Amino acid sequence: MKKILITTGIFPPDIGGPASYGEKLANFLCEKGIEVCVLTYSRNFKIDNSKYRFKVIRVWGGWPIWVKHFIFGLKLLSIVPKYDTVYSLNIWSAGFPSLMVSKIFKKKFIVKIVGDYAWEVGVGKGKVSVLIDDFQRLSKKGWIGILYKLQKLICIRADTIIVPSEYLKKIVIGWGVSEDKVEVIYNGVDFDVSELTKEEARRKIGIFGHIILTSGRLVSWKGFRMMIKIMPRVFEINQAFRLVIVGDGPDRKNLESMVKNLGLERKVFLVGKKSKVDLATYMAAAEMFVLDTGYEGFSHQILEAMSASIPVITTAVGGNKEIVEQGENGFLVKYNDEFNLLEAIKTLWQNPDLREEFVSKGLKTVDKFSFDKMLKETIKTLTNV
Repeated sequence: MKKILITTGIFPPDIGGPASYGEKLANFLCEKGIEVCVLTYSRNFKIDNSKYRFKVIRVWGGWPIWVKHFIFGLKLLSIVPKYDTVYSLNIWSAGFPSLMVSKIFKKKFIVKIVGDYAWEVGVGKGKVSVLIDDFQRLSKKGWIGILYKLQKLICIRADTIIVPSEYLKKIVIGWGVSEDKVEVIYNGVDFDVSELTKEEARRKIGIFGHIILTSGRLVSWKGFRMMIKIMPRVFEINQAFRLVIVGDGPDRKNLESMVKNLGLERKVFLVGKKSKVDLATYMAAAEMFVLDTGYEGFSHQILEAMSASIPVITTAVGGNKEIVEQGENGFLVKYNDEFNLLEAIKTLWQNPDLREEFVSKGLKTVDKFSFDKMLKETIKTLTNV
């Protein structure tokens, strides 16, 4: 029997893509007769792990970073010898210790790369001000440079790297990784849409008017600041427009200040992070989904919006161009371009037939990115490495 260890930074009851992905992948592997163990960080030890068909081992996530990483590594030393393959769902907190221990015991090591961790840390700490593509060409110094070199080393030493888009494959190859070690497995959408009508959904969330929805982690490159900035001009298109931002993150206070300074408290709503069920309600209430982002490895938010029958406007960056065909199933605009965004919103709002066409073709697009297809391709890679 094949035995696979999944290592991850988060796992249910934590909310997030890697958490739900890890849980569903582990269940799917078990259904195929594969023995599975999940090693994760967690701040919740009250959950009953016996409900799973696989073993779940949790390391307390409240310890200082180096302490919890060290303990995670100690756990790996006792677990890894029992398994054939180690699959890490992130590059740093799970991937780095998993690589070292996998090599000690000569086990196969696979890592999933969904972005450039060094770039994200650099932007978050205010050390990097350029977008991800420009970052690849710059010299890196200090802690950011160390992180960049470590992620390159991890990928070079890995047996296989799984990425969710052709765009990210090019990024990883640029780190000096052999092309034949990088495999593209597109993220699949697994989103239960709400059965509520728009009016019912608006009553439930307590926001009325024509809702422009956007979502994601509240970070500087997501373009939420620009979305708030253009709202006074958006009201010239339709006074009933309301902007709803779903998500949380380090930029939240800045966004709240913008809303207050522009006097938009009753027209722009930062509603925080939401569960899948609650997000489906917000989707049901929306007229359009706009994602003004400077970087996306591969956006599950776009696919979720399409699956919820919402027309999409997003930027022509990263993996977005592998989902959206300009003018066919959505609009692609320039990042943080006020004129482009306004024209796209205006055109979409004033053309009901175009909105219906985007919805119809968006649903067909979602069919190409099924969650079941992603799981099948992943299990094939994990068992054939």
